[in-house]
Amino acid sequence: MAQPQPQPHFLLITFPAQGHINPALQFAKQLIRLDVKLTFAITISTHRRMTKSGQIPHSFNFVVFSDGFDDGFSSSSGSDDSTLYETQFRKGGTQCIEETVLSNAKNGTPVTCLVYTLLLPWAAEVALGHNVPPALLWIQPACVFRVYYYYFNGYDKLIGEDSNKSSWSIELPGLPSLKRQDLPSFCLPSNTYPTVLSLFRELMHMLNSIQKPKVLVNTFNALEEEALKEIDGKINMVGVGPLIPSAFLDGMDPSDRSFGGDLFETSKDYVEWMNTKDEGSIVYISFGSLVVLSKKQKEAMAHGLLESRKPFLWVMKDKGEETEEVISCMSELEQLGLVVPWCSQLEVLSHTSLGCFVTHCGWNSTLESMVCGVPVVAFPQWTDQTTNAKLIEDVWGTGTRVAANEDGVVEGEEIKRCIEMVMGKHERGETMRMNAKKWKDLAREAMKESGSSCMNLKAFVKQVDGSSTLDKLSGDFL
Repeated sequence: MAQPQPQPHFLLITFPAQGHINPALQFAKQLIRLDVKLTFAITISTHRRMTKSGQIPHSFNFVVFSDGFDDGFSSSSGSDDSTLYETQFRKGGTQCIEETVLSNAKNGTPVTCLVYTLLLPWAAEVALGHNVPPALLWIQPACVFRVYYYYFNGYDKLIGEDSNKSSWSIELPGLPSLKRQDLPSFCLPSNTYPTVLSLFRELMHMLNSIQKPKVLVNTFNALEEEALKEIDGKINMVGVGPLIPSAFLDGMDPSDRSFGGDLFETSKDYVEWMNTKDEGSIVYISFGSLVVLSKKQKEAMAHGLLESRKPFLWVMKDKGEETEEVISCMSELEQLGLVVPWCSQLEVLSHTSLGCFVTHCGWNSTLESMVCGVPVVAFPQWTDQTTNAKLIEDVWGTGTRVAANEDGVVEGEEIKRCIEMVMGKHERGETMRMNAKKWKDLAREAMKESGSSCMNLKAFVKQVDGSSTLDKLSGDFL
């Protein structure tokens, strides 16, 4: 009599930045809904934040490890600290994966797949060393994955100093023509984060060493149909997104809301304020959990908002006495809108009074705006945000991109122009709003029971479930 197959058991590990944690959490929840045993490996500092927020799902099994910075690590630290952090995170994460795989094998609940997010190429190596198949959870768009893939497969030689010329562009298979300002910042000669670039290089090298590696992408088929196609007969990408909390996507689980991460003792007065405004009238400004605007840029943003005369909600993490000194017109600003240190972004984006999102174009924020049907003013800063802004403006048509001056500052007049472009009652503004509505519907369709992303994830789990050893996976999975 045949022995029943053990329940598929996924071990998930993610880099502990907020933009990595949130989609990884949603991916984990999707797996659990498919009756998968899930173990989530996280750092001590991340587990503490989750515990404090009261947002630890009861169905999760966490394994916690130290990265050497148990009170949290600031990305603003010097390069020496960043290198030390990377070394210690790799050491702690490696030990955690090994111990988890070995202990579960002994307990009769073997790990059948390791899922890891970007910046953790060593995690795949550890898994392979213990005969566990790895799968990359790519938390940026498929288009950006393609850029990195081709960059590390010979195209980097085409991105030299002449890329500064306004006429310069590069053609990559499966992608629109890209200018210098459209490429991820790490791929440019001006990149000042060589450690990050080396991690991407290591990641692509690892994928190239595996036969047909599986890359799960936080996107959906309709959004990136061309970019999701197989690359060079080697890389198989599948859309499993948008990885957004159910409360704001399909509504099947109203309790499934976003994890805020950095916690603030703040009321939700901003919601009551939004309730008093007309439909589609508010401008929302937020630059994510890492970006801090320069003094000049804050001043320019303030003047642009005042000139637009639109009610606004501006998330400024460092709001306080220093900010009031930087922004000369703070008292006038506060008569027109609200400046807050934190808010529930999805709650704001899904509010009927919201009309426009001024965003840094981080991929989570981009997908959240899409799921909520909100057009954007694209204000990219670095990493994949520049490529996302290109897609928003020229491919998906859901927003317009700001232009900076020679000093890299987007002036108030330009901010006002872009807000009016997105919110105005003219053909281009109407088109952006129509496109935002179209992608909202398609994004939600993808995550339905019979939607493309849901079906893709089910097929992936079935592959893992039917393959108890690495050797069996050598054809389709690896």
